[in-house]
Amino acid sequence: MSSVAVGILSGVLMGIVFGFALEKSRVFEPGMIVGQMQLRNWIMLKVFLSAVATGAVVLAFLHGFGFIKLQPKAALYAADIVGGLILGAGIALAGACPGTTLAQIGVGYRDAIFTLLGGLAGAVAFSYAQPWLAKSLIGTGPKLIFSELAGIPYWQGALALAAVIVVILALIERARPWRDDLGADVDGDVAEKSPQPRKRLAPAE
Repeated sequence: MSSVAVGILSGVLMGIVFGFALEKSRVFEPGMIVGQMQLRNWIMLKVFLSAVATGAVVLAFLHGFGFIKLQPKAALYAADIVGGLILGAGIALAGACPGTTLAQIGVGYRDAIFTLLGGLAGAVAFSYAQPWLAKSLIGTGPKLIFSELAGIPYWQGALALAAVIVVILALIERARPWRDDLGADVDGDVAEKSPQPRKRLAPAE
């Protein structure tokens, strides 16, 4: 099996696992997402850190045994900061992120359709602006790999990262158990009086 086929297969399997965890954790709920951005709900962070740790272990295995070859991108600090702030503001306003919009549409949140359209419009706008951005100050930077800076193989660095994340997850869970953050309606809204729920699409007869 070629490295491309292995990469595609592993990506599909990881996507299935991530999607299953996304639905079971109810992280796609707007209350979960907005609550995380307001630092009053930590389930979203736990799920995403779990995904990072899982991805690090899988990449450590695939790269360590030579199934794939990594092609790291340059560290664009200015672009990461500016883009992160814009993305964070959009997530807080929309109550959705790129990874949860389709899940929200699937369960019937009508406003998620507009979030998806806005995301697509933003992607198109970025494609036109990208040539200019690549030549600007925010488009240059060195390629930094922590494992290379530390002088260790990539698989060791990836496993070390996963171990650190597991410890962080354990500490967060001890301080804020996930059951306390679910809310009465399992939607992340832990306030005494829940706001009016969003309208969902009526099921097809």
